[in-house]
Amino acid sequence: MSPDASPDSRLPIPHSLLVFYGGTFDPVHLGHLAIACHARDVLDCTIRMMPAADPPHRAPPGTDAAHRARMLALAVDSEPGLQVDLRELGREGPSYSVDTLRGIRAEYGDALPVALLIGADSLLGLPTWREWTALFGLAHMVVAERSGSALDLRLPPVLAEATAGRWVDSAQALRGSPAGRLLRLQQPMHPGSATEVRRRIAAGCGWRELVPAAVADYIARHRLYGLNGAATPASL
Repeated sequence: MSPDASPDSRLPIPHSLLVFYGGTFDPVHLGHLAIACHARDVLDCTIRMMPAADPPHRAPPGTDAAHRARMLALAVDSEPGLQVDLRELGREGPSYSVDTLRGIRAEYGDALPVALLIGADSLLGLPTWREWTALFGLAHMVVAERSGSALDLRLPPVLAEATAGRWVDSAQALRGSPAGRLLRLQQPMHPGSATEVRRRIAAGCGWRELVPAAVADYIARHRLYGLNGAATPASL
């Protein structure tokens, strides 16, 4: 399976911090790109966006992995410092973050600083993830949150205990160790969500302004998400 562009997950590492941003990207929208670009600028490193094949913690995606990967490739094509990493699409079965990170460690070793870029809601749901406490030994976490959201006050006790003493206040601090630290990435969050994009398409409402132009054209061309009828299958 290959997207319209063929990014290589084994490109040379340009910086000492390797950052992965996973998700279904169903479809990728401007909010996803805003988070990725802000993280790229703050962390001064490439952001590798990983489309999930079979996310175990949510309903099946609205369209298949081949379409989602192609749309993601189109979205990052004109954005320097963003790459598509297809490693999760090559695995059978559910895509668990702990397994992905273990594979990354097997590929790059234990000494390289590695980070997951996640949203605040994902952090709050971390105790529901498979082997979630093992994640701290495998990677840092960069948490994208709205400015002034008072995330600390929302942490459940088990998560507050697990993250105590791990928070740092600079990207440089992440480079000082391979894993185990958390950094807030505060920014004005872009409106819209993949759920909203799909809802608007299905309802025949305006949706193009929520996604990159090339992605909008792709959705229209392949009639995805119920746009004017059933979606066409991806050609592999």
